[in-house]
Amino acid sequence: MRILIVEDSKVVSKILHHLIKNELGCEIDVAPSLADAVVLLDKHQYFIVVADLNLPDAPNGEIVKLVLSTYNTTCIVLTGNLDALQRKELLKLGIADYIIKENRFSYHYVVKLIDRLHRNQQVKVLVADDSTVSRKFIKALLEQHLFQVLEANDGAEALAVLEKQKDIQLLITDYNMPNVDGFELILKVRERFNREDLAIIGLSNDNDESLSARFIKNGANDFLQKPFVHEEFHCRVLNTLDSLDMIRSLWEKANRDFLTNAFTRRYFFNKHQDEHKEANPFSIALIDIDFFKKVNDTHGHDVGDQVLVEFARRLNTAFGQHFTVARFGGEEFVVAFKGLDSQKARTIMDKFRAQSEAKPVQTSCGELYVTFSCGVATLNQNIDHLLQRADDLLYKAKQAGRNQVISEA
Repeated sequence: MRILIVEDSKVVSKILHHLIKNELGCEIDVAPSLADAVVLLDKHQYFIVVADLNLPDAPNGEIVKLVLSTYNTTCIVLTGNLDALQRKELLKLGIADYIIKENRFSYHYVVKLIDRLHRNQQVKVLVADDSTVSRKFIKALLEQHLFQVLEANDGAEALAVLEKQKDIQLLITDYNMPNVDGFELILKVRERFNREDLAIIGLSNDNDESLSARFIKNGANDFLQKPFVHEEFHCRVLNTLDSLDMIRSLWEKANRDFLTNAFTRRYFFNKHQDEHKEANPFSIALIDIDFFKKVNDTHGHDVGDQVLVEFARRLNTAFGQHFTVARFGGEEFVVAFKGLDSQKARTIMDKFRAQSEAKPVQTSCGELYVTFSCGVATLNQNIDHLLQRADDLLYKAKQAGRNQVISEA
């Protein structure tokens, strides 16, 4: 992405350029005046324009109107001071945000906001509100921050949208709605979606003082009383999404193998200890990279790690979208095939084996050809017994010469 900084203060523009470049790594142009900014705006397509409100050749915020109306580009406003009338005018124009140039933290906030806006383009938000006026107002605020916005007239419609579109990250719901109200909607949503999957912000103009606590205690991440000001709304949304990102990051660290990014052994057992009872059939493939110790002994552990990373990447590419890929330790991996019997699982694993064998792994010491052995078993008792049978079949594959997949008859 490319950023334009329009600022006549060399100190301020230098600080912003340094912070944005170091933290975001994007292309940055700097213009000290409106005239210079127009030249650059005509030449390049910018993701964000960070503009000083009072420039030598545009003392009354002309740069903001130009960026928003003529170039249809998102604008963040910098200013040394702002009165109530100016604030209202800027918000009415549809700026992403304004920042008072008070201290270094202000400039860090600019960087954080740019990063958030960039990520917002991939974030879907569902707004549930039976008031068309209120819903459209919230939608407009969200679109100023570049979110993908979906709408629902009530809780029942919101549930239908959530069922169809699984990748919605934030639900904003009013309390008073027909059919299914906001409180009931949150209870139903939390039956399907965990906090790391979907964040919820409740809204209401109701005067019930206990309503905010009820919403949060029963699954909402935050609550806003109507009417609210633009800034509070944006801050609450951004803080909620930042918290969601943090929760997801912690979840990833707890459930993903640090080296290969495959799921951990613990995650595998937590997910499939009971899930397999509902799946018929349910098979697993236990995989061991052939002669991996020789790779470490010959080329060193760094190269061994490169082989593990690439092998896990291939497994995830081949099976990760529909099945569970986990690393059990060392060079041992497992794939859980929910809905496949051992013969079908064996067929696709053998196809993967042949493809993997034919394509060398690129390492720092050159190309290495890597093969694996695999045992495939189908569940008829419990997950531990299933793994034991797969391990027995894996042992048979090794004894038979390795580089093969053996399944139950």
